[in-house]
Amino acid sequence: MFKKILSRFKQEENNESENEMQDEIDHELNVNEIEEMELEKSNEEILEKEIMDNASMENSSRNGNEKISLFSKLKQGLSKTKQGIADKVDQVLKSYKKVDEDLFEEIEEILITSDVGVKTSLEIIERLRKGALERKITEAEDLKGLLKEILVNILDKGENQGLDINSSPAIILVVGVNGVGKTTSIGKIAHNLKLGGKKVLLAAGDTFRAAAIDQLEIWGKRVGVDVIKHQEGADPAAVIFDAIQSAKARKIDVLICDTAGRLHNKKNLMNELGKVMKVVDREFNEAAREIVLVLDATTGQNALQQAKIFKEVTDITGIVLTKLDGTAKGGVVMAISNELNIPVKLVGVGEGLNDLQTFNAEDFVNALFGDDK
Repeated sequence: MFKKILSRFKQEENNESENEMQDEIDHELNVNEIEEMELEKSNEEILEKEIMDNASMENSSRNGNEKISLFSKLKQGLSKTKQGIADKVDQVLKSYKKVDEDLFEEIEEILITSDVGVKTSLEIIERLRKGALERKITEAEDLKGLLKEILVNILDKGENQGLDINSSPAIILVVGVNGVGKTTSIGKIAHNLKLGGKKVLLAAGDTFRAAAIDQLEIWGKRVGVDVIKHQEGADPAAVIFDAIQSAKARKIDVLICDTAGRLHNKKNLMNELGKVMKVVDREFNEAAREIVLVLDATTGQNALQQAKIFKEVTDITGIVLTKLDGTAKGGVVMAISNELNIPVKLVGVGEGLNDLQTFNAEDFVNALFGDDK
């Protein structure tokens, strides 16, 4: 019976890959309309809320419990994914006394249906089966610790956690399709860097949508950071050039650049990002560099397909996974980390300014299973 289920999910993943490009076009058209409507909302109300969040974050930074509160927030943000993966695994382990093949198949089904993906799920189960044999694990509930170890191993790329921009100057190029939370992520990154004492500058390199420029300006005002911009339709590479010159003149520590992300024409995307990278190489080669891809966790396996396309056109150094608090599809983080070998650097677990957290594999897995650190 399970072979039929597995076959069905493989077919669904294939269909999803075939239809992905058209889905992206439809998605972006809808997003553009929504974003234009959102810009008509009262900015004063939004600003007031963000100022309150800012004050809360600053107060939190002053006490010794910040790390604990961040972990609690992570656990809260992963509650829906926990229900889809960890809670179901716990139920299955309790229903079996001994380790057998049926147990492995049930865990495999849970992983596949939780957007971990067929390929990664099969690899996890194979490691689980092999590890249980090597450690002579015979009791079902004893598999939980081994499973957690395997997940941490998949997610931990052995690199520095968070953005590698400790040296100054540094530049962060942010890519991603419209609607994934790209501009919001830029604003939150700028806020956190500023709290850490960094001088930050933003560049509005997504010039193909007026809404993108306006949104970045709003975020700049919220967090108290200047934005270098041109008019709608301008050459993105020209914007980045001007931003680099301004960053040098002002002795900016970190320049964060928004870029266009339109998947319906991969050739144009490659050309646009290629021109931007040439400017960065020529004008700011001394800067530490991060190229981060922003993905929406609520899109599940579609996020994996987006990552594959962007990896083909540019050298992605890390992933920012947003909206984890609003989905049960957080298992996709394992598929991205395993199949593409790209480290997850930041995760969004809420709407507040302090809810974009540095990713830690062990903390993530502990929070996923509802365990303490």
